Amino acid sequence: MKEKLYENVKQYMQVHGMAEADDCIAAGVSGGADSVCMLHLLVRLQKEIPFRLAVVHVNHGLRAEAGEDAAYVEKLCGEWGVPFYLREVDMTGYAAVHRLSQEEAGRLLRYQVFQEVLAEIKNGDRGRIAVAHNADDRAETMLFHMFRGSGLKGLSSIRPVRESVIRPLLCASREQIEAYLREEGLDWREDATNREDVYARNKIRHHILPYAKQEICGGAVSHMGELADMLTETESYLARETKRLYGRYVKEDIERKSAGNGAAAGALEAGNLYGEVRIELDGFRTEDVVMQKRILLCALERLTPHRKDITARHVAGLMALTTKEGSKKLFLPYGIRAVKEYEVLFLRRGDEAAGVLGQQAACPRNLPEIPIAESALMPGVPAEYDAADFGIFTFTLWETAFLPTATFFYRKEQNIPENRYTKWFDYDKITTSLLLRTRQPGDYLTIDDALHTQSVKQYMINEKIPKAKRDGMYLLADGTHILWVPGHRVSRQYRVEKNTRRILEVRLRGGSHGGTDRGIIDGGRG
Repeated sequence: MKEKLYENVKQYMQVHGMAEADDCIAAGVSGGADSVCMLHLLVRLQKEIPFRLAVVHVNHGLRAEAGEDAAYVEKLCGEWGVPFYLREVDMTGYAAVHRLSQEEAGRLLRYQVFQEVLAEIKNGDRGRIAVAHNADDRAETMLFHMFRGSGLKGLSSIRPVRESVIRPLLCASREQIEAYLREEGLDWREDATNREDVYARNKIRHHILPYAKQEICGGAVSHMGELADMLTETESYLARETKRLYGRYVKEDIERKSAGNGAAAGALEAGNLYGEVRIELDGFRTEDVVMQKRILLCALERLTPHRKDITARHVAGLMALTTKEGSKKLFLPYGIRAVKEYEVLFLRRGDEAAGVLGQQAACPRNLPEIPIAESALMPGVPAEYDAADFGIFTFTLWETAFLPTATFFYRKEQNIPENRYTKWFDYDKITTSLLLRTRQPGDYLTIDDALHTQSVKQYMINEKIPKAKRDGMYLLADGTHILWVPGHRVSRQYRVEKNTRRILEVRLRGGSHGGTDRGIIDGGRG
């Protein structure tokens, strides 16, 4: 078994050009079975291909036994003559600051560290980062993306090579890896969190994939790997076509602002994109709808730091905008405005500090727009947004599958005076992306159960809201449809009903606006 695995991995690396003579490979080794196996195979392969090898171990600062893991990896490196680099990161703090899950924060920090160490040691040679994902990981990732909703790129799952990152074990199953280690008499460290069902991936690993292998098809993992390869080829072709058509129909005027120095600043650099993307619609509309959607997605990605915050719903909104008559607008994540003017679609992201692209005209009091990122709305986890003097908004997403009934929220929502600063909305009725902003021309509310509408301007006049105050009020917006005028009414379009599946709770507290959480005062949920 061990020789067969070695030959399979060597051939897999050769096919994908993972290692050549004089390369410098920084291997991420946690001490787990996968990474220990990868390191042992790379040490063996060095005898045939003269590349340089170093090990990087990242301590995330979470587990009490992390020091023992590092000591074990360092011991292996000493025995096998491999340089060892230990780096410590604050995963929890990074996740909190950047509103990421700990899993995502850990991944970003690990790759930052790998790149930093590689830059120190490669000395002009081609640098590679080796990570120990295996065939089971690839199948789990494919299922994870499929369940959450994904395009071809997500379903392609983990790739053998991505830029400088190589994955030598992607052709090997977890079972084969552990069998190799046992035959070689090698121990490995067990991460207790891998046995828990806290993360969605672990649930897939422990329950769904084993069931598929045992009850449906014993070769499920290898078959899914073959499918991932086919999807990767298809996605690569479509990506080339998208790039070609993007160059034909799209013009960019994008500026990247400096994010300062340091690793954290480097991670944020992608978010500091400002400017304009212009799409000529005459020719664009002649292309197949598949390519139209890909071009629009590509345009959005050029102005956003994280693709995960851009969903099919946003692309569908842009598609609808391209077919509407006259000038229309759509508000998207990260403060992006989509504006259709005659036969041109503009995507604009402005610099709030400098007031470019008419931001000051749109917000007379210079109140910055506050995008509510979809990725920040994790079930049961409050996400806070500081609206400066106006107050603090707290967003919490609830799934009624884990609650006895939506009736409580439905009943409380009817008591408007009592819950003036706490509101509940049917999250699945939101059509674009949420944004806290001041009023804009064309804003409207749905005012009754028959879904009649009224402009926000007329509503504010009827409510006798002082004119000087109207342009200094934050509104919760879904495009031009206003969900909530805080302290006043909500739009009936988004009301919670008995069959509602996901409920978005929004609270406003503090600030000069005087928001008070009456839901807590009067015995509501705290």
